[in-house]
Amino acid sequence: MGRKVLVIEDNADIAHLLQVNLGDIACEVQVASDGRQGLELALAHDFDLIILDLMLPQLDGIEVCRAIRQQNGYIPILMLTARTSELDRVLGLEIGADDYMTKPFSIRELLARVKAIFRRLDLLAPADNDDSDNKISAGVMDIDIEKRKVAIKGATVDLTAREFDLLVHFASHPGRVYSRPQLLDQIWGYGHDGYEHTVNSHINRLRAKIETDPANPEYVLTVWGVGYKFHEQTSR
Repeated sequence: MGRKVLVIEDNADIAHLLQVNLGDIACEVQVASDGRQGLELALAHDFDLIILDLMLPQLDGIEVCRAIRQQNGYIPILMLTARTSELDRVLGLEIGADDYMTKPFSIRELLARVKAIFRRLDLLAPADNDDSDNKISAGVMDIDIEKRKVAIKGATVDLTAREFDLLVHFASHPGRVYSRPQLLDQIWGYGHDGYEHTVNSHINRLRAKIETDPANPEYVLTVWGVGYKFHEQTSR
């Protein structure tokens, strides 16, 4: 069955390019030409991925992304932006975008990232096995992989799709150290030089949500000069 993708893009040429190329990899694509229409579609239908332009009429991409995250925390969002400032990219990640690409972009790279997102969704899909296999307890934190929910001391923690996948990956392999390139390859599905800061941003945002003191983390630990690991004494 083909994947369902929502493209929210006001540039008709780019929207058409995405629709055609995504169709070539068996995606069913809907296109919205402004932020308000895109948000209505995103909240009314189930999509496997949303490709979201930052600069949109009616509602901009930041507003759309924030509204989607308030209603639907798990759907992956790939943000497109013509802006090149680090502030714009960080803001997009902070409010819930899972990844971003700067225009002009390579359609080959975009498709590679889309395929990586779909592979990640497949890997994290619940298997037909014992329910306990889909749950992880780590200290006072409980992770329900099938329901894609995280709770600390019983209180729900809102994570983006990428933050959740990153946490599950760490918690499933306590004590194992991962470098930034390894995390890019295994969680993002690609490993390009210069994107290591994306890992850092997600680690920082994840810590801000799950750690009592993000400056002195108990769960996701830094291994200086190497990468990161999940505390092996907290996971069970």
